[in-house]
Amino acid sequence: MPGLISEIPPATPQESLQHFSRRLAFETDCSDVHQSQKLGNIDYVLVDVRSYEAFSISHIPGSINIPTRSITKERMSEFPGDTLFVVYCAGPHCNGVHRAAVRLAGLGFHVKEMIGGLTGWLDEGLPLEGISPSARTEGMSCAC
Repeated sequence: MPGLISEIPPATPQESLQHFSRRLAFETDCSDVHQSQKLGNIDYVLVDVRSYEAFSISHIPGSINIPTRSITKERMSEFPGDTLFVVYCAGPHCNGVHRAAVRLAGLGFHVKEMIGGLTGWLDEGLPLEGISPSARTEGMSCAC
């Protein structure tokens, strides 16, 4: 009798290769963002899509704030069309980051999600900026 894991057969190695390679086209993680910042190899715009209030309390260094609802053609016109945006929100419990990615892609921009969001950044022990950068729970609500 198969166990809970093997009850549904796994994908073939080729299917797995395609699936996980495809995911990397849509996602990056906190560690890769932090490492690129450390090395000065920033070929993207890091965007915090939470509210202005949440961003002012604490945010990831180097990020700019464009709340999801503010992502419009007019607002984004300052960026070249080939800009790569890396978007994040409060954490995996919030779909504001997906809404932001949909808006950016709909405007013709390249976009990746920083998986884990602010929660993942904190889990990695990485620093924050803002008026209360040591706050671990303040400003974590999405309100995108």
